[in-house]
Amino acid sequence: MKKWISIGVIILIIVGGSFWFYHSKKIAAPQEERSITSTVQKGDINVQVSGSGSISSINSSDITSTSEGIIDEVLVEEKEIVKKGDELATFTDGSDPITAPHAGTITSLDIEDGSRVQSTQVVGHITDYKTLQSVISVDELDITSIKEGQTAELAVDAFPDETFTGTVTKVAAEGTANNGVSSFDVTVQIKDPKELLIGMSSEVKITTESKKDVLYVPIEAVQIDRDQKYVNVQEATSSNNTDAETTKQVVETGINDDQNIEIVSGLTEGQTIQLPLSISSGNQRENQGFPGGDRGQGFPSGGGGQVFPSGGAPGGSGGQGFPGGSGRGGQ
Repeated sequence: MKKWISIGVIILIIVGGSFWFYHSKKIAAPQEERSITSTVQKGDINVQVSGSGSISSINSSDITSTSEGIIDEVLVEEKEIVKKGDELATFTDGSDPITAPHAGTITSLDIEDGSRVQSTQVVGHITDYKTLQSVISVDELDITSIKEGQTAELAVDAFPDETFTGTVTKVAAEGTANNGVSSFDVTVQIKDPKELLIGMSSEVKITTESKKDVLYVPIEAVQIDRDQKYVNVQEATSSNNTDAETTKQVVETGINDDQNIEIVSGLTEGQTIQLPLSISSGNQRENQGFPGGDRGQGFPSGGGGQVFPSGGAPGGSGGQGFPGGSGRGGQ
C-alpha cells in the first residue's frame, strides 16, 4: 500500500512540475515589439549649465575705525539698518567719524560711549540682507560657455513653488583641481531675493545659448554614419508600427539641450521619425544595437553627454553620447 502511495505522489509531482514549466514558458515568451516614434516639432531650445550653491550676501564686511581716539557718541544699535556712509560713531576730538562701508544691517557693535579705539580697529560687522547671490561650481568643460551678464534661474528647496532669476556677475579666472578635474566658481546675483535667507541651498541653471522657433527632435533620434548625421523618417504606418517603412534622411544639426537637438535642415515640422529604440508590450525598452549607452539610448563611444562632432554648445547628461566627444557639445 505504501508503495502505491509513493508512486502516486511521484506522478503528482511530475505532472505538477510539467504544468508549471509549460505555463512559465508560455508567460516568458517574447512579446511583439513596436518601434518608438516621435515627431519633428517647432519651439525654443535653451542650452543651460547647472550647478549647486548656497545663498550668501554680496556685501558683508567688518566695520573699522579710520581714526584713533575716544568715542564721543555711538549713533546706532545692533540690528539697525543703515545706508552707505551713514555715521555710526563720533570722536571727542572731532576726528573723522566711523561710517558704514555699505548699506545693510548692523549685526554686531563692540563700542560704546567713552571707548578708546585704535586706527583700523574692527568695531563691528554689517551685512546686507537685501542684495544676495549664489556661488556655484562649474566643470572646466562648461566654463568657457559662461559669460558675465548671462541670465540664470534658481530653485531653492525652502520655496519649492517659486523660481528666482539672476545674472552672472563674476566668473573665476582660476579653477580648483579635485581628482584631476578642475572646477570654477561662478557668482550669480539674485534679482529679487524676496524672503530668501543666507545659507539656503540653491540649484542654479545658467542659460548659455538660446534659440526660438526652431525645428527639433529628441536627441537620440539623430544617428551618425561615418561623417554624416541622419534621422530615420517613417514613411508608412500601421496599427502596431511593425510594418512601417523608414528612410535615412541626412540632417544638419544646431544647438542641443539635455533632451532635444535643433534640426537646421533635412526635416520639416510634423514628420514622423523613428527612434533607435524598441518597446515591448511589457513596456521594457531595449537598445537596438548601439553599444555603450545608458538606458538603451547609447551610441558608440558616447561619453555620457550629448556630444556631436567638432564640439559646440554644451549639452546635458545621461547616456546620449555621440562619437568623438567627452560628454558635452553641440554641432
